[in-house]
Amino acid sequence: MNLLLFTADERHKNMVVLSGRRAEHIRTVLRLDSGDQLRVGEVNGLIGTAVISRIDRESVHMSVSLSSPPLQPPDIELILALPRPIMLQRILKQATTLGVKRFHLIRTRRVEKSFFHTPVLFPEKIEKILLEGMEQAMDTRMPEVRIYHRFKPFVEDVLPTLDGTGLLAHPTAEYSLNTIFSSFAAVGNRALPTGTNKKKILLAVGPEGGFLDYECCQFIDHGFHPFTMGPRILHVDTAVVALLAQVTLLMAS
Repeated sequence: MNLLLFTADERHKNMVVLSGRRAEHIRTVLRLDSGDQLRVGEVNGLIGTAVISRIDRESVHMSVSLSSPPLQPPDIELILALPRPIMLQRILKQATTLGVKRFHLIRTRRVEKSFFHTPVLFPEKIEKILLEGMEQAMDTRMPEVRIYHRFKPFVEDVLPTLDGTGLLAHPTAEYSLNTIFSSFAAVGNRALPTGTNKKKILLAVGPEGGFLDYECCQFIDHGFHPFTMGPRILHVDTAVVALLAQVTLLMAS
């Protein structure tokens, strides 16, 4: 936990009282006591410092001072074919740490219907996972998670409303991600489709086994650029982390 987070509801003027996991972390991991300082942030708010005024076995009382906005993350939305629950947990946390602002979890042909019934998708569980990623990255911005149970309504009704340059990860694509970004730089945004913005990215990643041809065509028809990561086939959670790191680097270049 590199940044201790609390919500606006937990702050009363400049005082915050914590219990449970966060208080236990302060006591047993950070080993802080009354008078000690630590870095804190308000969810979807500012970052600052806190001074512990009282600590006991049940709670930690702090006086907080918030002054700095969090670092601006890359503007990336992840469109992800819903993976197995254990993999989903890893992806949500790691992708949050890497700065994804919104998740679109979708149903494709190779996604098992039972995946949508996992407790991992309960709002309280999602929030816990996202908070862990935010704490790691020292970010206060809570990503949004949207869930779609049917593929066709998503691509027909939702996809056209999303802003950004669409990138489609597909192992049999002709071009690499670097080549796609190089083509953006070569032609300039004026030659790209209306609404395209290489500083806003919509990254689509399929399930184990990949998107079907029909699904790929739907994304491509909506202006997505297919690209390959090379001949090696990666697990989805590994691929997502590798892709986000690469996209973030290319966006900054």
